[in-house]
Amino acid sequence: LLGHPIVGPSWEGFAVENLIGAAGQTGAPSFYRTADGTELDLVFEKGGHPFIGIEIKRSAAPKIGHGFTIACDDLKVEHRIVVSTAAEPYQARKDIDVHSLASAVEVVRKLLKGPFA
Repeated sequence: LLGHPIVGPSWEGFAVENLIGAAGQTGAPSFYRTADGTELDLVFEKGGHPFIGIEIKRSAAPKIGHGFTIACDDLKVEHRIVVSTAAEPYQARKDIDVHSLASAVEVVRKLLKGPFA
């Protein structure tokens, strides 16, 4: 199964569905893509503004592309999350956290609670 050509897109779809479910009615989900291919797999708004930028990678040690940083900067998101198959959360850079899907679900729930939710 892991060698199948659609395992990556399948994992991404599964993760997106779980993260949108975790956000409930509080976070308006969308995605971001520019003409040159810069993209975010998932963006949650809070208070009418992009708040969380998420990239989904089926890897325990995901490579964080320059496009992720550009997209997050374009949207001025406050929280940058990479969802991976890593066993434990870790900080990839000072402004980017890497989480397992289960951990990312909890982080999204926590971040989208509160004022302007």
